[in-house]
Amino acid sequence: MTHDLVTALRPLLTAEASAEAYASGAEPADLEQAVWLRLLERLDAHDPPHDPPGWLRRTVRTEARRTRRTARHETPWAGDPADTAGTGEGDPELLALAAARRRALRDAVRRLPGRCPRLLEALLSPHDPTYREIAGELGISQGSLGPERSRCLGCLRRLLAPEVASG
Repeated sequence: MTHDLVTALRPLLTAEASAEAYASGAEPADLEQAVWLRLLERLDAHDPPHDPPGWLRRTVRTEARRTRRTARHETPWAGDPADTAGTGEGDPELLALAAARRRALRDAVRRLPGRCPRLLEALLSPHDPTYREIAGELGISQGSLGPERSRCLGCLRRLLAPEVASG
């Protein structure tokens, strides 16, 4: 019964779906799929349509109306959902790459000798401390902070040079 019904209804469904698809903004294949699903649901409930061609025409129109209603209520997103500023700065790939670069930098800073890790962590702090605050925290004079910073940055450059060259 089911195979015969599908075989008999296929040409009618193809024609009806093609006729209704343009007006509803749907693809004919999507309408066909929705109607086949409705037919299978009815057959599963042991409630086959009494007038299959009439039922098919009504169901195609019902699905086309449902598609139009759905399209009316849905609005396309203008941009990337992760880009809240609309500038491209919220691009997930760029954010992931930037986070990886920050992790690599912080890992390299931790591998530096002596006071360099603490000094550079203080300089990279989001709190943006002054030289006076950093010198007080590290217990060194404010005047020696600049030369020590230069020495630490030189060590950091040498440490990162092989990683940058291989990357």
